[in-house]
Order: sequence, then structure tokens, then C-alpha cells
Amino acid sequence: MNAVPSLPSSLAVRLCGLELASPIVLLSGCVGFGEEYTRIEGFSNRDAGAIVLKGTTAAPRLGNPPHRVYETADGMLNAIGLQNPGVEVVVRDILPSLDFGETRFIANVCGSTIEEYVEVTRRFDASPIDAIEINISCPNVKEGGVQFGNVPEMSARVVAACRRVTRKPLITKLSPNQTDIRENARRCIDAGTDAFAVINTVTGMAIDLDTRRAVIGHGQGGLSGPAIKPIALLKVKEVYEVAGPQRIPIIGQGGITSARDALEFIIAGASAIGIGTALFYDPLVCRSVNQGIAEYLSQQRLQSVSQLVGTLEPLTAAARLECA
Repeated sequence: MNAVPSLPSSLAVRLCGLELASPIVLLSGCVGFGEEYTRIEGFSNRDAGAIVLKGTTAAPRLGNPPHRVYETADGMLNAIGLQNPGVEVVVRDILPSLDFGETRFIANVCGSTIEEYVEVTRRFDASPIDAIEINISCPNVKEGGVQFGNVPEMSARVVAACRRVTRKPLITKLSPNQTDIRENARRCIDAGTDAFAVINTVTGMAIDLDTRRAVIGHGQGGLSGPAIKPIALLKVKEVYEVAGPQRIPIIGQGGITSARDALEFIIAGASAIGIGTALFYDPLVCRSVNQGIAEYLSQQRLQSVSQLVGTLEPLTAAARLECA
């Protein structure tokens, strides 16, 4: 196998004090526990600045009934149901098999109660994992199944509880399926989050005309891929309006398939960018994205990605009046 070319220094970013060789973060659920794509010739974990591991709960989970994945126009629906072997197996058996010299590894913590979030976070705190992402899009079984991430008060409670049991960087993954993502971001910052991942999937469904039933066994799923990119871009901009002045970094994600997509997210306010669904049809997409970002920075005479973050030009006074 050919050697992996070194990445240009202009691609290096800092995220919560961590040095990343590339702004690319491989998203949770898309690369398993960091090993799924290593069988593909030409793929290397070194092409990504960080990898977010599959969502992990306290006890093992089998996940949802099939179908779990369904291709849509310009996107993908999934409802895996957090299938995973449980945090103890991940920490004891999987983390030691990862090469932390290749890239950074971020745990993804899930739970049905605040107590479960705390239990899983505490276990990862005592592990070599580099950072912890909190998936607050899980249903709260004590509150009738309402997702933690759709109610700012509940989101903040999860973040605050996890903050108390770890000193590792905390990244809160925000849901687009809520009324005011800015208010949620404010509450999570006050609760102690170090960064945001924006956005999680958009809730959707598909119907089989022959059976007149939902295609996804769970009834509904999370929509990802290019179809949600305009939504994700707007949400990154909105969260940046809150997080930017407080220097809270954002991992922008949702439909990124090219360097052009990635650059739009960075201009909107993302310090790093997440790639997920694109890996399913182009496992080597990271190399072209890295190359495209580096070329754009050179053309713009910029020395680093950080110089481009949040440089979206504001609306003119005339445009604001027309929108009013």
C-alpha cells in the first residue's frame, strides 16, 4: 500500500486544546469504532483530524428492527437504534486496538437518563480517549420520550452533569429538530460545554407504496446527506452568533461531500467540519476535501483554516430592510 502523504500545515486546527492535522472529523456511526474503513485500499485514518466513535451506552444494545437504513433522494434515512456492545467493552477491548498516533479519537456518549450519560462519561474519562461528544438527541425515558436535545433546559442538565465527572473536552451535538438552537447553545455554554457539533440528523420518514407502511422499521429515522446541507449551514451560522464571541468552537456537519461544501461551513463559523454519509459512496473523499481546502487557502493567501472561520459577510443595510 502506498504511503499516506503528509498534510499541509495550513490544514492544522486546534479544537478544545487538541491539535488536529486536518479540519475533517469523521462522524459517529459512519466509521464504526474506527476500524470499518481500514479494509479499503487507500483509506487512512491519518486523512482525518479526528474520528468520532459509534454511539455508546452503559449496557449493550441490539438496536432497532429492520429496515434501519434507506436511501432517499440526495440523502439517507437511518434508525440504527444505538446498537453497541456497551461502554465497558468499548473501553476494555476496543480502545486499546486503536492507533492514537494516527489521529484523535472522540467518544460519543448516549443515554436514556441523565444518570446513564454520567455513567458512560465517567467511564470514558478514565480512558485514553481524547474528547467526549454528548449525543443529546436521545429520548429521555423519564420525561415521556422527549429528546434531551429538543428542550434547552434538559440539554443543559445533561451537559452540566457530564461536566462534573470529566475533565476531558466536552462536545455537545445539537439537534436541528428544535425551536431555537441559539438558546440551546447558550444554555449548554453556561453548563460547561467546550464545543458544539452542528447538526445532528433531521427527523424524516419514507413510505412503501405496496404495503403502505413506513420503510424504516422504527417508523422514522434521521435524514443525512446533501439534502440537509442548507439547514445545517444556517444552524452553524446561528450557533456561531452565540458561540463565536465566546470562542467556543463548532464542528460543522450535514451534507458535506466536497471541499466547496466544507469551505462554506468554515466561512459560516465552523472551526472543523464533519464528514459522514459521503463516506458510504466515496470512502476516499477526505483526501479530495483536504486538497481542495488547502488549495483555496493558498489562493486566498491565508496561512490557516482559522483565518477563514466565521468570515461570512454580513447583510447590507438595504438587504436587512428588505428582510424586515
